[in-house]
Amino acid sequence: MKWIDDEGDPCMLTSDAELKEAIRLYQINKEPFIAIHVFNGAPSDPGMLCPGEDFKMYRRGAKRWNKKFYYLKGHNFLARRFNKNALCAYCGDRIWGLGQQGYKCNACKLLIHKRCAPSVDFYCGEVPPTHEVVRQRPVTVSSAGTEEMLVSDGIQNNAFVSSGREMGRGGASEHKNKQLAKVEGDGVVIPQIPVKSEQVGLEHFKLLRVIGRGSYAKVFQVEYKPTSKIYAMKVIKKEIITDEEDIDWVQTEKHVFEIASNHPFLVGLHSCFQTPSRLFFVIEFINGGDLMYHMQRQCRLHEDHAKFYAAEICIAMNFLHERQIVYRDLKLDNVLMDLEGHIKLTDYGMCKEGISETNLTSTFCGTPNYIAPEILRNERYSFSVDWWALGVLMFEMVSGRSPWEGIGSSNNPDQNTEEYLFQVILTKPIRYPRSISVKASNILQRFLNKDPTERLGCAPNSNFADIQNQPFFASIDWVALEQKRVQPPYRPEETDDYNLIHFDPTFTNEKVCFTPDDPEVIRAIDQSEFDGFEYLNPLLIKTAETV
Repeated sequence: MKWIDDEGDPCMLTSDAELKEAIRLYQINKEPFIAIHVFNGAPSDPGMLCPGEDFKMYRRGAKRWNKKFYYLKGHNFLARRFNKNALCAYCGDRIWGLGQQGYKCNACKLLIHKRCAPSVDFYCGEVPPTHEVVRQRPVTVSSAGTEEMLVSDGIQNNAFVSSGREMGRGGASEHKNKQLAKVEGDGVVIPQIPVKSEQVGLEHFKLLRVIGRGSYAKVFQVEYKPTSKIYAMKVIKKEIITDEEDIDWVQTEKHVFEIASNHPFLVGLHSCFQTPSRLFFVIEFINGGDLMYHMQRQCRLHEDHAKFYAAEICIAMNFLHERQIVYRDLKLDNVLMDLEGHIKLTDYGMCKEGISETNLTSTFCGTPNYIAPEILRNERYSFSVDWWALGVLMFEMVSGRSPWEGIGSSNNPDQNTEEYLFQVILTKPIRYPRSISVKASNILQRFLNKDPTERLGCAPNSNFADIQNQPFFASIDWVALEQKRVQPPYRPEETDDYNLIHFDPTFTNEKVCFTPDDPEVIRAIDQSEFDGFEYLNPLLIKTAETV
């Protein structure tokens, strides 16, 4: 029996006491679920795999590590999303906008614009200069006892404004008048926030099967009752969205889903809605399974197949990069395949917007096997990390193994840690299989260059054409490929939308239900943080009007 700890590592449970300790940690950390694998027998030697165990079953999920602090003049600034429009202590203007609009000093509670932070000329604890505009505003005392300047009209900042039209936001009275909505499927009953006529809610969907689960979310196959069309529904518990960073990534994921809605190789958004306890993303349902599923059954792909999928991924990635979005979570699990054999990227929870070659980021995040060296070196980065991840994924497709094979299944426990994996990524040369072609080996070496300034697609003055013109892609007609006029090399077994033969039975055999809500937890959630989350794809409205 092995328990998956909070870092995603399997830990052997050899006694009732250890099992109770795992359950205790699960309860203390308020994890959404506890993962325990049961095997038929113990390993032959310490550190070896149990009978029937495969290290591939431990899919490494993407995660963010520690928060980023910005130190200046003794201040310990942390990026924040302000629930009310605060005033900047430097310029006196309102701090507003999407996501984390400004900084707050953890020591002196100073509030400031991100743009003003480099200009701060007073030390932590000093009284900031007085601005006329600040004196004209009323002062209120926060629950922590610190004074914050608030806008007199009390306008609430909306962190979830859609890129198209803004959907109507529910007021406080709607949150108080919670109703119970019954969901067909397994008779699940959960609180429901009333929705407006142009919006959708949980009552419009029939839950069919569980098709996925991650660190932050659970994914269902659902039927949209008005049209009987099948979608995927990603469900996130509000209670795990504990701080401003979490709110920021939810808002970013929603926005990227909207942007991706009409792209041939990106999963798009149908709608968003919420209940008092959960957020719901209704997205395209792709029925051919993911590349992880197909790789586990084929072990490795023919180079022509890998070339086709890599080229479609390149087009999707370039689309995001042109819109100043870095993806940061490319992996086999996030590459879905439709029944025609084309791919679509999904899961935009790790995306970062507003990125360019001059506007970099430094968040330490990603799935361990795919993290680029510059992230591990705590360097600022942009799109280079996505091309590194593509190199890792292409290596896996053509060789049937990871570039870091053996880490996680070694007899030496010290070589099964994330720290050791990161050292290997940073320092060890990659051995390329002799079985692959020279063209494949060359493009892998260029994508997996540990220096981002020399990496393919990342060098100064380089562009997407540098990738398209690689000898490995010489046979690709990029225009026809983007228009989906190129015949895919493989088509998954034909099935209807209700048949889930291409999905992992570990998920599809789960009971279709939500975990019971804790009223105390729901009462502690600030529902105003999620104002404006509701969204309905305008193209769907136009389609419905023409039917």
